[in-house]
Amino acid sequence: MRRAPAAARTIRRARAAAGRAVAQVSGRALGPYQSAVVRIGFSATWLFFLLREFPNRAELYGPDGPWSFGLAERLIASNHAFSVLMWSDSGLWFETVYAVSVASSLLLALGWRTRATSVVFMVGVLSLQNRSVFMGDGGDNVVHLMAIYLVLTRCAQVWSLDARRARLRGSASAGAAGPVLWGVLGAVFAYGAVTDRFSYGWLAAFAALWVVCAVWWMVDRYEPEGEGRAVLDVLANLVHNAGLLVIMAEVCLIYATAGWYKIQGSRWQDGTALYYPLGLDYFTPWPGLSGVLAGSGTMVMLLSYGTVAVQVAFPFTVFNRRIKNVLLALMMLEHAGIAVLLGLPFFSLAMIAADAVFLPTAFLLWLGARASGGVRRALPPAEAGPGRPVRSAV
Repeated sequence: MRRAPAAARTIRRARAAAGRAVAQVSGRALGPYQSAVVRIGFSATWLFFLLREFPNRAELYGPDGPWSFGLAERLIASNHAFSVLMWSDSGLWFETVYAVSVASSLLLALGWRTRATSVVFMVGVLSLQNRSVFMGDGGDNVVHLMAIYLVLTRCAQVWSLDARRARLRGSASAGAAGPVLWGVLGAVFAYGAVTDRFSYGWLAAFAALWVVCAVWWMVDRYEPEGEGRAVLDVLANLVHNAGLLVIMAEVCLIYATAGWYKIQGSRWQDGTALYYPLGLDYFTPWPGLSGVLAGSGTMVMLLSYGTVAVQVAFPFTVFNRRIKNVLLALMMLEHAGIAVLLGLPFFSLAMIAADAVFLPTAFLLWLGARASGGVRRALPPAEAGPGRPVRSAV
């Protein structure tokens, strides 16, 4: 006779737990600080890359590259990749796309009109990388994927100009810049649609994004406290949380595949894999430092085995906070070492930005407080005094 009440209590607890989970996932956008760091990290990484390669831009992605416009057309016709650089082989068009990519990277890092700039950022990344697919490396692949995922996230809740505008003016969509930007992007989209520049999938995706931005602005302006806004918030939270989960799964997949592939290699098995790139001119920006490290067989073995162990173990530790944080710190140090020893700074920056999705909130709050304090100390007394309080984006 006691089994039925016990079973009923178990069912009630399960329903209550499921209700709390649904309320948590739909009621707010999780990981606001983590998504902000990912946004800043990837947009800054791509911005620094574009600025560093500015003198070589035409050889990398433009008309002077070995991968000609005709070859790019043939490849994209077969793999159906997206690139607005295929709209024209004009040098002026290439320079315009490159300049817009630089501007969108900067604006996304600052968090200005993030819904629109994240889409423009994605278009810039896909257009340049798909134009010359053989110019990229593993870091470019990560930026490629994350540029798409960032469009799905509400990554400007904190540490952004949008968050600052929402505090000062009551809404992140306030001001005339939003409708103007929406209109300009709509005109570009309309031109691409009329001239049949989009595949059906990309046409539907961009049309949906453009309409959603318009609906969001109208509801935010005319019904900020109504049911329509509440429904949009729930849908946006669900999409954001799903996107954040995909980013976390992507990072785990990257490390799992990298680690398990390394295990199959004989040089990783005998602990000598790191020795060989340290002897290549292409991967030795500091020959003296590389020579010192390569001269220590024990250090090479420890780093080789340690790299494999950390990459294989990390996906299995994401639910253990302490172990996960230790391995996260080790992986970030590993990527910093790759940037210095092997001369791959942008690959390392991209991976560190991806790792940041797992950083603990307490650490990010501490980091933000330190950064905010530094900004306040840097301001002159007239701006930091009590008569004019400083409003930080943190």
